[in-house]
Amino acid sequence: MFLDTVLARNPELVDTAAALHRDGAIPPDTYVVDRDTVEANAQLLAERAQRLGLSLWFVVKQLGRNPELIAAVARHLPESAAIDAPEARVLHAAGARAGNVGHLVQIPRRSLPELLAWRPAAVTVFDGANARAVSDEARRQGFVQDVLLRLESAPGVGYPGQEGGVPPGGVEEFAEEAEALPGIRIAGVTGFPCLLCDPSGGTPRPTETFTALREARALLERRGHRNLNLSAPGATSAATLPLLAELGATHGEPGHALTGTTPLHAHDPDQPERPGYVYVTEVAHTLADGRPALLGGGFYPRAGIKDALLHRTGLRLAVQDLPPENIDYYRLLDAPPRGAAPIGAGETAVLAFRTQMFVTRSTVAVVAGLSTGAPRLTGLYDPLGRAL
Repeated sequence: MFLDTVLARNPELVDTAAALHRDGAIPPDTYVVDRDTVEANAQLLAERAQRLGLSLWFVVKQLGRNPELIAAVARHLPESAAIDAPEARVLHAAGARAGNVGHLVQIPRRSLPELLAWRPAAVTVFDGANARAVSDEARRQGFVQDVLLRLESAPGVGYPGQEGGVPPGGVEEFAEEAEALPGIRIAGVTGFPCLLCDPSGGTPRPTETFTALREARALLERRGHRNLNLSAPGATSAATLPLLAELGATHGEPGHALTGTTPLHAHDPDQPERPGYVYVTEVAHTLADGRPALLGGGFYPRAGIKDALLHRTGLRLAVQDLPPENIDYYRLLDAPPRGAAPIGAGETAVLAFRTQMFVTRSTVAVVAGLSTGAPRLTGLYDPLGRAL
């Protein structure tokens, strides 16, 4: 999906990743992340958002909740959006300030004392029961917590496994309940996804959820709430920041923009953010019909993988589809053309595709120094950010 782009715009990363595998410094099934590029992308996003009057809460689940990368991003985007309590803990330990917590995954009741003690900028709540739980704990700690009303996704826009939120017709009822809770203050609204990229051309467009959020904020303003935030996550990147500002958002939540791997980047390789990671594995064996089998573990089902580069020879072979209900022990390539150089077990394969590292079995390797011509491996981690 992104192999052409990374070869054109960050070829040093491809060569460094292949050399690390060839030399035994990293195992197969490893994502190699360019820390310099991730930080440069964060700086770019921070500067452009500031010019537009937007605030950004950065997301790191797709980067394996990696502490090195969190620290690099936080130098320019100090506040994060944590999708769940475990991620919030990793972000906090790595020095990022708590921006939005509880959005995709509500904070478990027994985790509220710990997370609220960090005084997050906002806590997203899906319903009155969660709002009451946040209020009770904030009151116990002696402060008032800002909360964001999470609006239910518009029909056909949300994703399975991410259900929840206040229905558009229930905003008034939620507001009446929340206004009576002494430990919270309604500080704004959020939902997901607010922008989606057109599958055919990559053009970002607002969703019906975004429209509903603007209407919900207007309703809350009519009830007397002022200076309300509107956090509009989904496809946040340098190219979409002007659209967010134009439509009245106050916050975006960049994730894949940090590595130049949004759907928009797949269609337009000249986007401002540069590609910041590759996936490295190796040939495990070759089938009798000539198809090489790559060692798996990191082939995210929604990746849209097209081809793999066998780095030693420069041969590129198409990656065959794998049904998402099957475990990716291996991933098959097309058989090489007649006359191609022989492919042996252990050969390095480099791929580039959209992923969510935190749900894989992969190793995450961080490299630095590519921007100065002195690349070095700075750490190896599991996909949840723990050092190996």
